[in-house]
Amino acid sequence: MSLSVKCPALMISAPSSGQGKTSVTAAIARYYSRQGLIVRCFKTGPDFIDPTILTQASGHPVLNLDTWIMGEEQCRTLLFNAALEADLILVEGVMGLFDGNPSSADLAELFGLPLLLVVDASAMAQTFAAIVHGLKTFRSTLFVTGVVANKVASAGHGALLVTGLPDNLPLAHFSKDSAISLPDRHLGLHLADEIHGLDDILNRWTDLVAGTWLAELPQAIEFKPSRSVVKSYPRLLSGKVIGVAKDRAFCFLYEENLLCLTEMGAKLVFFSPLNEAHLPEVDAVYLPGGYPELYAEQLSQNQSMKEDMKKHLSQGKGILAECGGMVWLMDALGTDDGKVFSMMGLLPGRALMQKKLAAIGSQQVLINGEVLRGHSFHYSTATIDASIVAQAETSSGHTGETVYQVESLVASYLHFYFPSNPAQVAQWLDPH
Repeated sequence: MSLSVKCPALMISAPSSGQGKTSVTAAIARYYSRQGLIVRCFKTGPDFIDPTILTQASGHPVLNLDTWIMGEEQCRTLLFNAALEADLILVEGVMGLFDGNPSSADLAELFGLPLLLVVDASAMAQTFAAIVHGLKTFRSTLFVTGVVANKVASAGHGALLVTGLPDNLPLAHFSKDSAISLPDRHLGLHLADEIHGLDDILNRWTDLVAGTWLAELPQAIEFKPSRSVVKSYPRLLSGKVIGVAKDRAFCFLYEENLLCLTEMGAKLVFFSPLNEAHLPEVDAVYLPGGYPELYAEQLSQNQSMKEDMKKHLSQGKGILAECGGMVWLMDALGTDDGKVFSMMGLLPGRALMQKKLAAIGSQQVLINGEVLRGHSFHYSTATIDASIVAQAETSSGHTGETVYQVESLVASYLHFYFPSNPAQVAQWLDPH
């Protein structure tokens, strides 16, 4: 195998969240995939929602890139493996270009990714050029290859935006059209399967790409393999069947978490707490986060699933629950409209939704002398009366989320990244 491989690539970033990064990334992905090219998309940072849209746009699984949670070499490996098969790599940034630690700019600099800037121009004219200039020149080690002016109202508006831009900086206009805008809510955009007519929207976006400089593949850049030996996952779950909750209420899943479980030897069986009456025959249950608050009444009425979960726990079988999955296991959930719904009753405590963000950011826990990393992002608060396994800390060293345990049930607001400590995850799922 050669020491490196070249592939056209772009990182799509912006001055802030809400500028249209996902829309532009999806538009480019769909444009080239419709031409028969293999497009591999990545999402910077811990995000479960945008990858579902990019997956539908590109037709391929979307992985996350976060050098703090995953490590630099893991990110390098994922990009290199994608470059071996792809005709184009697209990396959607997170928040604003320089926001966070690590930021999208840090990732672009580390892997030499050229930048495509997306700026919502709907409420500005000549100031557009000043914003672009600032982003382009703030860090000299970055290469900005072009700009998309999003939500442009008219040809006249587009002409004003050019004022002050460097002549050699390509500019593409995406028109303002509510009919092809993506809906959002408190945790971000809607999931792909919740957006009515998403394929039609994606196809209409390709018309915005056609005829612009984006319709030409970007320059190929070099991707190198990891500088360290890639570790294989221990076969700690061989022969185990793990039930993974997956529906509209429980949908926050890292693609790599599922891969980690299968490479440890587990067979995954997906089930829906919303739509199925019974838990399948499994050795362990993994409950990811999601939107239990949106389906609290329906979840509270699934008594047969509750009985199956109680029986599962009474048999000493493992349950690992994250964020929304943890909330479902509690005694009750209060929604932000003042209603209270009974939940599973397996984890003593109550959760309460609020309209403001309760926690966000990358965190890690130290378990048995080893680190397990992940992130927190939730709008609910909770009072829980259970044994504390560990106390997380944020990437900046502050106190983070708590990890709780009741018999063979382990739960936390943290969304764990399994590859950071697969042995600990296996121990939780198979506690015998």
